[in-house]
Amino acid sequence: MRTSRRGAVDPFIVMDVMEAARKAEAEGRHIIHMEVGQPGTAAPAGARAVLAREMERSALGYTVGLGLPALRARIAKLYGDWYNLDLDPNRVVVTSGSSAGFILAFTALFDGGDRVGIGMPGYPSYRQILKALDLEVVAIEAQAENRYQLVPQDFANRDLQGLLVASPANPSGTMLGREALGALMGAAAEQGASFISDEIYHGIEYEAKAVSALEISDEAYVINSFSKYFSMTGWRVGWMVVPEDHVRVIERLAQNLFICPPHASQIAALGAMECDDELQLNLETYKANRMLMQEGLRAAGFDRFAPPDGAFYVYAEVGHLTRDSRAFAAEILRDAGVAVTPGLDFDPHRGSSTLRFSYARSTEDIREGLARLKAFMAARGHV
Repeated sequence: MRTSRRGAVDPFIVMDVMEAARKAEAEGRHIIHMEVGQPGTAAPAGARAVLAREMERSALGYTVGLGLPALRARIAKLYGDWYNLDLDPNRVVVTSGSSAGFILAFTALFDGGDRVGIGMPGYPSYRQILKALDLEVVAIEAQAENRYQLVPQDFANRDLQGLLVASPANPSGTMLGREALGALMGAAAEQGASFISDEIYHGIEYEAKAVSALEISDEAYVINSFSKYFSMTGWRVGWMVVPEDHVRVIERLAQNLFICPPHASQIAALGAMECDDELQLNLETYKANRMLMQEGLRAAGFDRFAPPDGAFYVYAEVGHLTRDSRAFAAEILRDAGVAVTPGLDFDPHRGSSTLRFSYARSTEDIREGLARLKAFMAARGHV
């Protein structure tokens, strides 16, 4: 039976690294996980308690396609708390994780063959979802001197129908300030390109609050998730905010593509939004890990990176150590027992000389992993 060319997407390399790490653990090895972009903590205790109570009194059947009204209203309130914005809850759409948000956004905004710009390095599923939807991916190389964030001149004269930007970014953890984000949005608007802002790492910032695209203009799609700050990766629940006149378009698509987000996950998400004390403790762990990671990587010889402003990643240039980051990551896993992600996931052209290190796990794990990395590099004469 034939398959479509749209289905010929690339594998998600970090998932292959996770599987190799799982096999090593099945053989009895202790692996330190610096490859996976998920918190090492469970969903907040309050979220789980709310869901447990609801399960005793409700069948948790379908919700409306746009999500539970109470959750949409609570998300709108978050924009007042975090950004001092008065957001209409009717513009909030609850989704089955941010992945569903991207599918809905790309489907609502673009026709087959439209050109959508994304920065490299960047989250790999952007380009694979675009490809599967028969959209043309315009990969734009962000430069190290710009901390791997795009600037307007990077996509001048590109004839784009859309531009997607992430801040804080995966894999670099770098952020855009208000002026820089506004410049990108303005340059996109001048080209007639729709602007999509990936804000799933908002809440995980260290020295300054991340700026939402909604602080600059309502003419943008904003996508967020309960996976990162709210520590709910496997629950598959997120949200998007769209212009008022796009809500019905998104609603029709959501009804047909997904029916509704998981009811149980929506209940838990509503509970998680009242657990700020616990979530702030998680953030304190990330802060400690960030400091350890930067110091430890430099001590181990991985010293070429832009310090992260948010998220929980360090994206390091390792071209002086290898020209095959995938093989190098496999060697680190085999000999050091530390799983890291090759940069090829994030930048197919330049990623052969980069690695991403995640510090989302416990501080004890990060400390142990850094010690192993230093020993690994010392054994090879790099320290």
